[in-house]
Amino acid sequence: MSSTTDDILRESYAEVSARRVWARFIGYYGPYKGLFFADLACACVLAAIDLAFPQFLNFFTKEFFLETPERILGGLGLILLLFLGLYAVRTACQFFITCWGHIMGAYMEADMRRDLFAQFQRLSFSYYDRHNTGAMMAKVTSDLFDISELAHHGPENLFICTLKIIGSFALLFMINVPLTAIMLVATIVMAALSFALNYRRRTVFRENRERMAGINATVQDSLGGIRVVKSFGGEAAEREKFRNANEAFLDTKKRSYRFLGAFHAMNSLFMGVLYTVTVVGGGYFVAQGTLAVTDLAIYALYIGIFISPVEQLINFTETLQKGYAGFRRFMEVLDEHPDVANRPGAASLAEADPAERGHVEYRDVQFAYDADPVLRGLSLDIPAGATVALVGPSGGGKTTTCSLLPRFYDVNGGAVLIDGVDVRDVTLESLRGAIGIVQQDVYLFAGTVRDNIAYGRPGATDAEIVEAARCANALSFIEALPQGFDTRVGERGARLSGGQKQRIAIARVFLRDPRILILDEATSALDNESERAIQASLDELSRGRTTLIIAHRLSTIRSAQLIAVVEGGRVVEQGTHDELLTANGTYARYYRMQFGE
Repeated sequence: MSSTTDDILRESYAEVSARRVWARFIGYYGPYKGLFFADLACACVLAAIDLAFPQFLNFFTKEFFLETPERILGGLGLILLLFLGLYAVRTACQFFITCWGHIMGAYMEADMRRDLFAQFQRLSFSYYDRHNTGAMMAKVTSDLFDISELAHHGPENLFICTLKIIGSFALLFMINVPLTAIMLVATIVMAALSFALNYRRRTVFRENRERMAGINATVQDSLGGIRVVKSFGGEAAEREKFRNANEAFLDTKKRSYRFLGAFHAMNSLFMGVLYTVTVVGGGYFVAQGTLAVTDLAIYALYIGIFISPVEQLINFTETLQKGYAGFRRFMEVLDEHPDVANRPGAASLAEADPAERGHVEYRDVQFAYDADPVLRGLSLDIPAGATVALVGPSGGGKTTTCSLLPRFYDVNGGAVLIDGVDVRDVTLESLRGAIGIVQQDVYLFAGTVRDNIAYGRPGATDAEIVEAARCANALSFIEALPQGFDTRVGERGARLSGGQKQRIAIARVFLRDPRILILDEATSALDNESERAIQASLDELSRGRTTLIIAHRLSTIRSAQLIAVVEGGRVVEQGTHDELLTANGTYARYYRMQFGE
């Protein structure tokens, strides 16, 4: 990763303060406060029982086991019942912590996944222009799993370990103050060193997450285009791209494990120091007569109880870092503001008078992708119910013009109006409900034919779905499929031909029944026979609707009521087919290039 990329990553993470991260993270515990406090209560009981055992042993060795044999034997039954009861309670608490604590974490993970997916649905096209699908998938899967582990183990581990460490020190001070003071100083020094080393690992964990997302992005890109890869013999190139992404990730993993090795080695040294202080210091105080040998044995037991939570905290550190880094990335997505959203007070796109239903107007529209201007004052008036074709060179702004109508992007200047209303002043739901789009690259979801047609209007009846298929000239081929409307289409419709997919997409729009229709190169990728069948369906679909057609095949738009030539981000010519040929301008030149006339 270049230094520039590192700087960008540091800046992006700096934008989210640690306080905000933890505040939002804690907020996800809100709906599960009962489980959370029950988990902590069980953790408290578990820690108390572990701390109590050396005290029981101290009492038995110093007092009870010094009684007469008869009294000792008589009390063993009660001692047995006491310990059976205590450890039955401990077992129940351990079960609750392990089972319901994890369930609480799973609930929180599901809530975060719900919020993240909802945010992905809200974000505008511009976000998806900047981010890779594989990287976004990593946030939904691996990042949220790490966050879930932190959500469960974080409070529980910290609570149990804190209780055990504080309780152990309190009881150790009761046994011998000078020796415990030495232990406390050694603990503070080693804790400070561990914290400093652990803080340096944070950047490595962030890079781990970024580079894991890079691997996901590479895999998604390669598998999504596997037909292109194989048709061009690009397997070796794809392996090389994956090797680079994989080695970049391996590099950060090795760095993180070097830190982890140093961290664990330091803490192993810390434990050795504690045991050394216990034996040497304890021996000194025994020789001085200020510490009994039995107290030294109890002291050693508490050192074991003290070291166990320290080891647990050390092992928890990696979970903490992964979860924290993942939650920051999660927050960055939630903090994204969609470029396109409903304005305050936005109204529904009202039903206009039938004579004006679908009147579209572009007024001096200006638009740029980032700093790259595409439209430079485009103006176009489309009467309600008219069919208008947009033609012109690639990159001239035709697709962008159509994308501004349903507000996939917002204009930088000027306005787009439907029936005299600025599209920015109406709700996105009502605006997009009034517009149907048929594209060249048809996307079918991995369900049945019925599911894909019904996507145009959820809740449609079977009769309405069949009628939409009939209007799209798709009924005959659908009924010939093995399971008819219940036939599964495969990923992206892989089990269907291009023409079949296109007709299902048209049926989907028929079912939607929009007042405005956008046809974006809807037949350009089809053979002549399929094109004729699809064109007949599109003609039927366009009847009575305002229709914008983007087409490079000029033969498909001769009958359009208006042809607008878009070039350099402006409408440079407009008129009927015959008028534009007579004008002998850009359109006439394109026509001669295609037909040699």
